Amino acid sequence: MTPSLTWCTQCCEFCWRPLEFTVNGEPDSDDPEKIVEDSISVRKKLVTGFGRLEGIDKKWKEAMTPTSVAISLAGEPTLYPRIGELIDEFHSRNMASFLVTNGTRPDRIRSLTREPTSLYISISAPNEELYAKIARPKIVDGWHKLQLSLELMKSLSCRTVLRLTLVNGLNFKQVEDYASLILRSDPDFIEAKSYSWLGESRKRLPSNSVIEIDDLETFARALASQTNYRLNCVDQASRVVLLSK
Repeated sequence: MTPSLTWCTQCCEFCWRPLEFTVNGEPDSDDPEKIVEDSISVRKKLVTGFGRLEGIDKKWKEAMTPTSVAISLAGEPTLYPRIGELIDEFHSRNMASFLVTNGTRPDRIRSLTREPTSLYISISAPNEELYAKIARPKIVDGWHKLQLSLELMKSLSCRTVLRLTLVNGLNFKQVEDYASLILRSDPDFIEAKSYSWLGESRKRLPSNSVIEIDDLETFARALASQTNYRLNCVDQASRVVLLSK
């Protein structure tokens, strides 16, 4: 779910959304309790029909009471002014929270009244030059703010993850620069993830922008050799390689 569907500080080339609807600024501060209630209600509505299928009764009942939430990048969730309260509301219902941000609001990360279970910072480029080309920020100091957020990761008590969204022909290069960002932020985990050719991004990028899993693993091993991380696991179906300390 997201509390900021069309609001974002970036217009990334690989984003699945129709970027012409992206709004710069902040959404209205809807009440966190209402957002959580409505999110769970819509979730139940989404999976209701599966209850009539044979053999999945137990899983269906589990799905009707979600135990985790991804507050994710359909828009930039930290633009929602009450993001800490929203996390707290989910936690009050015994739900684990995964906050995914592009890192352009370090002030919101710094002032969280409640940390998520896991904080993901998703980066789209290894250096400022490629960042401007790929992320196409709607703010003038996006790269600088991302660096501040990366520095903040070390001070958080929650689990931290740095996610590299890699696109063949765009940012699938310059391992040394990515390694520098990793060492600066010192996250618990690194996800090297291939771009997926879906949604509106298919109008901007060719299908061969997707990275083959063998190439992705080679890239991840190169990252591991330049940092204090090791290859943890490879998920071929999702085209993700996980590194951990």
